[in-house]
Amino acid sequence: MTDSYSVYDIAEWFLKKEPMSDKKVQKLTYYAVAWGWALLHRSIIDDDQFQAWVHGPVSPKLYAKYRDCGWNPIPQPDDTPEFDQQTTDLLESVWATYGDKEANELEALTHTEIPWRNARRGYEPNQNSKKVIDTDDMRNFYLSIYNGD
Repeated sequence: MTDSYSVYDIAEWFLKKEPMSDKKVQKLTYYAVAWGWALLHRSIIDDDQFQAWVHGPVSPKLYAKYRDCGWNPIPQPDDTPEFDQQTTDLLESVWATYGDKEANELEALTHTEIPWRNARRGYEPNQNSKKVIDTDDMRNFYLSIYNGD
């Protein structure tokens, strides 16, 4: 079994690639966790879960840490945590797939996907929610993409 990490460590890995908004780092970190469930059959984080907020999946811990940045890019960290090879490969794949997209584009993409949509079921479009996105939904949905279903 390989390690799991803090949600902050995963976010900092992406922030080391480029300065970005809170919204973008939230979505990239979500995709890393979701694809971890699909491809590694486990969570790559051990300290938070993603909730189905109005603007897409959000880690409450990341939100609390970066909310004061507002719409400004979050500064790049001085150093990056070390990861096992499997996690590093996963993060590189997520970056290659989603890293060139803008925050609003990533938000729109999550809004079309089953995990977030299922968690938002029963909520009005602008209604706040702290409903946790189901990890089985993440695993099944992203694995179906991977398998070309």
